[in-house]
Amino acid sequence: MIAGESAVQNVGFYVNGAWETPDSAAQPITNPATGAVVARLAYAAAADVDRAVRAAHQAFQQWRAVPVVDRVQPLYRFKALLEKHAAELAATLTRENGKTADDARAEVRRAIQMVEVACGMPSLMMGDSLNDVAAGLDCKTVREPIGVCAGITPFNFPAMVPMWMYPFAIACGNTFVLKPSEKVPLTPSRAIELLHDSGLPAGVLNLIHGGKEAVEALLHHPLVRGVSFVGSTPVARSIYAAAAAEGKRVQALGGAKNHLVVMPDADMPKTVEAIISSAFGAAGERCLAGSVLVAVGDAAEPLLALLTTRTRSLTVGDGSQPGVEMGPLVTGDHAKRVAGYIEKGVAEGATPLCDGREFQNLRGFFLGPTIFDHVTPQMTIAREEIFGPVLSVIRVPSLEDAIALVNRSPFGNATSIFTASGKAAREYSSRIEAGMVGINVGVAAPMAFFPFAGWKNSFFGDLHAHGKDAVAFYTEQKVIMTRWF
Repeated sequence: MIAGESAVQNVGFYVNGAWETPDSAAQPITNPATGAVVARLAYAAAADVDRAVRAAHQAFQQWRAVPVVDRVQPLYRFKALLEKHAAELAATLTRENGKTADDARAEVRRAIQMVEVACGMPSLMMGDSLNDVAAGLDCKTVREPIGVCAGITPFNFPAMVPMWMYPFAIACGNTFVLKPSEKVPLTPSRAIELLHDSGLPAGVLNLIHGGKEAVEALLHHPLVRGVSFVGSTPVARSIYAAAAAEGKRVQALGGAKNHLVVMPDADMPKTVEAIISSAFGAAGERCLAGSVLVAVGDAAEPLLALLTTRTRSLTVGDGSQPGVEMGPLVTGDHAKRVAGYIEKGVAEGATPLCDGREFQNLRGFFLGPTIFDHVTPQMTIAREEIFGPVLSVIRVPSLEDAIALVNRSPFGNATSIFTASGKAAREYSSRIEAGMVGINVGVAAPMAFFPFAGWKNSFFGDLHAHGKDAVAFYTEQKVIMTRWF
């Protein structure tokens, strides 16, 4: 991997167990904190995708027949290598994505946990059986792999999100083609180097890079049986429609507009820390980031007094440096896009309590944490996914109003309530229309053995990422009826 900022790596493809250096023109990959070029990336053409998929299909013929107890052995070794190289992976992640060292380490830890769960596939793939469903007739179910699966992953979690997919898929007996975000190719490439070193057979896992052409080629390839995607809602909807129309199994995770509801009886100091982590952790570039703060009744004044003071004290800078609490956004274009939302918030009449544009003079792609008060539900910043460190505060008189506000959102990824009242927490969690709910938890991110359960326009499909849903997604269920004469 890259030894220092001055080293520029050429990132290649991994097909049929071998690394390739493509001939296509290379695009620069920059460190968001400095703007320096740290790598160059070649994009796959349709022919490259076809080669990777065919290698995966050929490998599937043998891999599907490998006993499940043997299929997980490379994953055990992979997990050990990830542990050994965790600090290196986290540093690579920070260099190409910009998130702080603490955030990067936490992400790598979550990635490792996905592999740990996938190692339990001998138990997770078990079917059911019942003898004598009729006289002399026995019945059982078994789970079988579906074939070549593809994963298309985003820039914000280059270590973790690919691990939502391929460890589960290959442990189930499938083969896989990964197309990570072209903005952050180094972390997934390094992880696959470690997977190669774990002894995974050639062709079981393949890696290609690229943009729209590569995605389209994967979606429409006749040998691809399942597609996993994480990204924005418009793209998720499009991918779901295109792949499902061709009979492929699809899980497409989209965008979000997550609401954090604060009741007057909440523990304000602890609530503020949770809000800071949710709204400004990873520079707000998370699909679980809290982006709308709903202050109920008398909660607003004490909450905002503490929140603005703490926000102004945040240290913004290069995430690789000690003490930095928020890093840059991933690219200059994305930073400009988020700044445009701040300008829109001001133009539409919201009151800026903290304005992140003050940090635009830093080297790199920086915006500071931003808080808007007196936001109305009709404002752009209250409705659209910003994917940056912008928090909009909406004041409502009651919990009933808060529930109605949240449920009107077309998104349904995650939400949290902060309260000391069990009654309020139960009422909220029972009635709210979102797939993941936190109670006094700022980021309601499920562990690897539970599903990542977005609703509404935050998810397109039937079976969610990781947990038991992943096993069901990457397998077909077969029912076998047996009678012996």
